[in-house]
Amino acid sequence: MGMKVSSLAAWMVGVSLALATLAKAEPVAVRFPEAPGNRALVLRTLDGNVLAQGSVTVTVRDGRATSQVVFHFTDGSVQDETTEFSQNDVFRLLSYRLVQKGPAFPRALVMTLDTKTGRAIVRHSEGNGAEEVEEETLTLSSDVANGMMVPMLKNSGPRNVSTSASWVAATPKPRLVRLAISNAGAEPSPSAGSNHRVNHYVVKPEIGGLAGLLAPLVGKQPLDTHVWILEGAAPAFVKSEGPLFVGGPVWRIEVP
Repeated sequence: MGMKVSSLAAWMVGVSLALATLAKAEPVAVRFPEAPGNRALVLRTLDGNVLAQGSVTVTVRDGRATSQVVFHFTDGSVQDETTEFSQNDVFRLLSYRLVQKGPAFPRALVMTLDTKTGRAIVRHSEGNGAEEVEEETLTLSSDVANGMMVPMLKNSGPRNVSTSASWVAATPKPRLVRLAISNAGAEPSPSAGSNHRVNHYVVKPEIGGLAGLLAPLVGKQPLDTHVWILEGAAPAFVKSEGPLFVGGPVWRIEVP
């Protein structure tokens, strides 16, 4: 009887967590639309060693923006992330494509996401192994944030203490998870002589169901990502620290 009660309790907790992951957040209102342009980025270890040189290129047309963030690693690896989103009134993801290849990543991977159909496809291979394909049709809410975290945080404002969003992760199977986003407070700007402040945001992945209960026990709890956004009339990305793939190390992205 004790075993049955324990199993039932675990099942009930798992269900409650799974239902919690279905809670929707409102899309972020557009106050500062993304403007066309190109900017350099650099990817480093937390010790400051340069891993990759990168760039973010934004094009805008008819209320739609396309952002492409590319990193070329010193070891020949490449990450290429392309995001198309609407910025009419609110930010809304339209399509997303992520390419990761080379020794910096545990597997070669191409993930595509179409929010209109909910279709997510991940093509992946490890070493010289054959390519495998994982495909899911997901029920997506309007707060999917793949590739849009920086624009969303730039528009959330310092008064927004906490919010949430959803994210499609390649595990490598496409999986929908919740992100709990909190404002950890304002900090002095790292720029010498600047009177502006920088808002520090913490993005915490939340896995629902039994997988979420077991993740900390087996060492697979996803790591948090930290993002710093410059306050002011034109909010800007300063840096971020977090993994680029599930189970990956924490790396820093910053403007050189």
